[in-house]
Amino acid sequence: MKVHALRLQPDQDLKESLRDFVDRENIKAGFMLTAIGSLKQATLRFANQNIRTVLNDKFEILAINGTLATSGIHLHITIADKQGKFLGGHLEYGCIIYTTAEIIIGASKEFTFLRTLDDKTGYKELDIVSNLS
Repeated sequence: MKVHALRLQPDQDLKESLRDFVDRENIKAGFMLTAIGSLKQATLRFANQNIRTVLNDKFEILAINGTLATSGIHLHITIADKQGKFLGGHLEYGCIIYTTAEIIIGASKEFTFLRTLDDKTGYKELDIVSNLS
């Protein structure tokens, strides 16, 4: 496993920055190891919803989980507001960094992650290819 570390700066778009990093580093099978930071705008898609929700306030990033690859990224984020109440959903474009985001990504050479349309779900789902055979 290779480990990548990056820090995002104020006003960067979280998902766009991750997408750019994955492409620049040519990550074929990445996964989030840890991520913390803060947002001044959060854009999420909640469970079983087709629309994005934009929240304009200050939030702490508690966690980001999921997979990253040049073929696509699928990430969920958990954030907390100033009262400590938390919520989460699909990470969408439009999550804007407030002060920082400290992100550690693992990458495997053993696999390639693809995103292919699954006829059962109607979504592009994770397709795992072993590079060992």
